[in-house]
Formats: sequence, C-alpha cells, structure tokens
Amino acid sequence: MDQPEISVIIPFLNEEENLPDLIAELEAFAPTMPVRMEVVFVDDGSTDGSLDLLRKTHFRNFSAKIVKLSRNFGSHPAVRAGFLNAAAPNCVWLGADLQEPLEIIRLGYQKIREGYDLVCVQKKNVKVGKSEKLFSNTYSRLIRKYAIPGYPPDGVNTVFFNEKVKRELNRNIESNSSVVLQVLNLGFKQTTLDVEYRERVHGRSKWSFGKKMKLMIDSFVAFSFFPIRMVSAMGFIFAIIGAIIALYLIIIKLFNIREVTLGWPSLISILMIGFGITNISLGVIAEYLWRTLDAARGRPSFIIESVEGLSQANQND
Repeated sequence: MDQPEISVIIPFLNEEENLPDLIAELEAFAPTMPVRMEVVFVDDGSTDGSLDLLRKTHFRNFSAKIVKLSRNFGSHPAVRAGFLNAAAPNCVWLGADLQEPLEIIRLGYQKIREGYDLVCVQKKNVKVGKSEKLFSNTYSRLIRKYAIPGYPPDGVNTVFFNEKVKRELNRNIESNSSVVLQVLNLGFKQTTLDVEYRERVHGRSKWSFGKKMKLMIDSFVAFSFFPIRMVSAMGFIFAIIGAIIALYLIIIKLFNIREVTLGWPSLISILMIGFGITNISLGVIAEYLWRTLDAARGRPSFIIESVEGLSQANQND
C-alpha cells in the first residue's frame, strides 16, 4: 500500500457524539483529494465510548490509527503525539468537534505545493462571546509585540506544514509550550489562510478559561523575556515613585511647609502595594524556575500507551 501524502491529526477527549459525523465527513472528503490521506486519532484520556466507537469503525477511503495516551495530558501534548506517529510528510491538526471545515486540508496542501513550509489558519465568521474575543485579540497583540513578530494578527487556530517543519518539531518536543508558536519560531517560509469556521454541534468545548490562561502563560514564559522585563520595569518605576514621595516628605518636613500626618491607612496601603508587587515578581520568577526544573528532570510531555491501526474496509464492500 502506498504511503499517505497527508496525515490529519485529530486529538479528542470524550467526543463520542461528534465522531460519527466527523468520520462520515472524512469518508466523503478523502476521495476528492488527489493524494492519499491518513487520519491519526489521538485519545487524550477519554472516559466515554469514543475509543470503542473508533475501534468498531471500518474506514474505506483513508487509513487510520489511534494513538492512545496513558492519561489526559492536554491538547498540545496530544497533538505532538500525533505528529510523532504521523506516516505522511505533510501534517495538519484538526479538532474533533467539526468546527474546522475539512477544506482546510485541500487549501493547506495547495499552499505547501506552492512552496510554503508552514500554513497558518485563521478563524473567520464564528460567533464568539465578547470575553473570548477580547482574550483572543489581547493574546494575538501581545504575542506579536513581545514573542513572535510574525504571528498573524487574527491569531492561529491550526497549522499545516511539510516534512521540514515536522522533522524539527519532532526533534524538539517541548513541555509546557505551544505547538503553534514553536513552529512559527522556526523561521520557515509561511503563509496565512482565512477560513470560515462552523459552530459546534454536539457537546461542550473542552477549551476552558483555565486552559486558555495556561496557554497564555506558557506562550510568554517559553517564547519571550517580556514577563521578566516587566517585573524589572515595575520594580524600577515603584522605586522611583517611592524615592519621589520620600523626597517630598523630607522637604515639607525640613521647611515646615505644612504638617504631615500619614496615619496607619496610608502606611498599610503602601505596604500592601509593595508586598503585592513583590509577590507578582516572585510568581513570574517562579514560573521560569519551574519550567527550568521541569526541563532538567526530562519528564515526557506525554506517554503513549498504545498505537493501534484501525481496520480499513475493502473498497468493493
């Protein structure tokens, strides 16, 4: 059997409701592609019937496999596990919730054939809450300014890349990091696609606020010196403010300009501000120290329990 040209990585966590529709769409889409595809399903610790559903399915128009992780490691480690087990030279990462149209595969492959190494996909025309949109816009602006200058202004929802990028990504499997920022930071030739996404049909998104905040922290700590510089700048600014206030108090005391009564509320307020800034600074430094310790220990970003090839039905059945 010929090797696939494109590997579609699909991480999932308890997506039993969405998988039948996803598989049906993949079966209908695969024959329209000029090259062979494989689909790598990555089970990120599902506890529902998702895994059994995939094992019972007979795939007709593409080859498929399951990479089963030992527990829930998160979407980015799961995606990395999928890339590591991809047989094709070109890879794309899609969600299992059917929000990304499969046309991304065709459009991304066309860009790769045009000579690009990396294709960044931006989400368009999807209704999102004001808080989610604010978070996304803020994240994109900060990443462009302080981490990756080439980061697309409307963010990146997924990536399509060739063997050159895949090789570098698999060679350097980073913990507590972002797959998107890592491949963007490699510096290979890239382009951007604007794609209209769809609304989620079944179930609830696993992309919680806590996971978004972790991604933001991971992004800046792993790819930018901005947090450390911010701590230094805050310390410098407050030191200047403190010196100015002290000089002001000394002058009005020496020249008896007016009576100064700071009182306990003012003192406590100043102390609270000082301790707050100190704790923020310690927290930022601790994030860097923790990641240094994590890298030094060399613990794996994910643990693969098994890799199973899924059955492929005869085309004439």
